[in-house]
Amino acid sequence: MKMVLASKNPKKLEEMAVILSQMGIEVVLESDVGVDVEVEETGTTFEENAALKAFAVMEAAGLPAIADDSGLCVDALGGGPGVYSARYGGEGLTDADRYRLVLEGLQGQLDRGAKFVSAICCAFPGGDRVEARGECPGVIGYAPQGENGFGYDPIFFLPEKKKTFAQLTGEEKNAISHRGKALEKFKEELEKYLTAEGGNQKKSC
Repeated sequence: MKMVLASKNPKKLEEMAVILSQMGIEVVLESDVGVDVEVEETGTTFEENAALKAFAVMEAAGLPAIADDSGLCVDALGGGPGVYSARYGGEGLTDADRYRLVLEGLQGQLDRGAKFVSAICCAFPGGDRVEARGECPGVIGYAPQGENGFGYDPIFFLPEKKKTFAQLTGEEKNAISHRGKALEKFKEELEKYLTAEGGNQKKSC
């Protein structure tokens, strides 16, 4: 089965492809199927935004489309940046600019609790959807560390690992990350959906 990733982020593609390839699913970028969709993320939850992206790309490509909406939720920032993580601070900022804003917002704060959240939605031609959610708790460090990953990874510290996300290898991160957990749940839900869909097709024959 081929799925189109409703994202232009090749690093997201890498993370998803590693896990979904185990199910025999090929995940490709929008550009690989000649699609270039800009979706306005007007949802107030990660789930709403994931669905908006998945259905828009599915309709444009005519293929199942999978979208992930994820972000960093910091306790002392009232759950922010949350759904605004990718555009925190406005347009034109780099990943480093955004995580520095978070660090500035936490100056003097002893509460450094945070979590990464990932909501996944796969939209199928015909209107069906399969959804899953994953979370990874951690704390915000006092300075960026590590060169791997992307986004807020350099400031997201895992006490049990004594490392930030950006200090983990791709394999280590996939095993514990919010997206890794969401994809594992998604695999379970997709298997249930495909099994049920196969049964429905047999009944209709």
